[in-house]
Amino acid sequence: MFKKVLVANRGEIAVQIIRTLHDMGITAVAVYSSADKDSLFVHLADEAICIGGPQPSESYLNMAQIISAANLTGCEAIHPGYGFLSENAEFAELCETCHIKFIGPSHELISLMGDKSNAREAMKKAGVPVIPGSDGVVKTSAQAELVAKTIGFPVLLKSAAGGGGKGIREVDRPEELASAFEQTQREARVSYDDDDIYVEKVIRNAKHVEMQVIADDFQHVVYLPERDCSLQRNHQKVIEESPCIFISPAEREALGKIVANATLKLGYTNTGTYEFLMDADHHFYFMEMNTRLQVEHTITEEVTGIELVKAQLKVAAGQELDFTQADAAVKGHVLECRLNAEDPSNHFAPRPGRINHLFFPAGSLGVRIDSGVAQGSFISPFYDSMIAKVIVHLNDRDAVIAKMNRVLNELEINGVGTNQQFLKYLINTDAFRTGHYSTSFIENDVLTRKEGFHVAESV
Repeated sequence: MFKKVLVANRGEIAVQIIRTLHDMGITAVAVYSSADKDSLFVHLADEAICIGGPQPSESYLNMAQIISAANLTGCEAIHPGYGFLSENAEFAELCETCHIKFIGPSHELISLMGDKSNAREAMKKAGVPVIPGSDGVVKTSAQAELVAKTIGFPVLLKSAAGGGGKGIREVDRPEELASAFEQTQREARVSYDDDDIYVEKVIRNAKHVEMQVIADDFQHVVYLPERDCSLQRNHQKVIEESPCIFISPAEREALGKIVANATLKLGYTNTGTYEFLMDADHHFYFMEMNTRLQVEHTITEEVTGIELVKAQLKVAAGQELDFTQADAAVKGHVLECRLNAEDPSNHFAPRPGRINHLFFPAGSLGVRIDSGVAQGSFISPFYDSMIAKVIVHLNDRDAVIAKMNRVLNELEINGVGTNQQFLKYLINTDAFRTGHYSTSFIENDVLTRKEGFHVAESV
């Protein structure tokens, strides 16, 4: 096992990785930007090195500085967390070149899955069902229109290099396609320096269902219970739960076998997540694969009892998985709400600032709160606005919702505006209570009414 690991991230996920390293008796090294010098993860680390200014390009995306910090401190491995360099094939290859273990899959597979068009083709070959769409990228709006007419409108234009909801546009009618194609291509070029576009059919009233896997170097693959991530805005997840209440054990097993077999065929190791759309008839369509730990991995940990960061470290160190498929059975029900520093009443604009007062109501059965902040912490405008993940895990979904209501009512945060009231509103809608919500619910149903929630703020 590693003796010293560098954490190439910040905030909540850096805190969780550092805590896991300490649980395993491993020295944790943090790297931080000048904006994060007083952050919780910096204080928790055994060693910490400032690697640049507040802009991500100056620090958390600065590959040379991170590698230098790892060499300087004698780290044997780097954990990238999620976001930043976690799905950067160049960085994974650089780690390998510098004889530092990248805690994740190989750079070749990161590259393959990072190109959404190539990933789609790889999944088709591996027997994974995919959304109807173009065979590879389309170079012109005329080519895109030909595909769209074949599969039928509405369609999505998607950046092949995209992720996290960027570089995606829905087109409902043929006359809108040319303009939308140019806009998507332009956005992709600016965001990813890659303007390749592919076309997919829009699946209406779908649920966003994803399944995480973890594989070692000995051809052992375990699939983990699905997560329902359908409550999202602009393709960004807001609330997640596991399991999906409409998926039967037989469907779970069938989907799990599909992703496990694909993982073996790809030669994929460490953890990754297959994301699907599920239509009203319970047909699953592959969207993309995330080659990293995800924000919502915590609900999978809760519903299985498997510590995923610990498993990642063991796999990266060349060890076999110490659990089997039987250990990954569903145990109860889990709900996660993302508490963000944002203003739902003003198009979810970020609300950075200093937290003057903070009370997390942890300390009762089934309540877990993962956060990278404490009272006095500053929510920076330079990074993601997530303050905490509020997680409740009990045997019964209704009991989970009741306790989440209580936790959100008790939670106190002053100094920054948050989406606390918005989260409470969502979990008390009839659609959420019954589970009959789709990926379009927030934007097409909730936000069109503009009532029932407001920004939570006390300065």
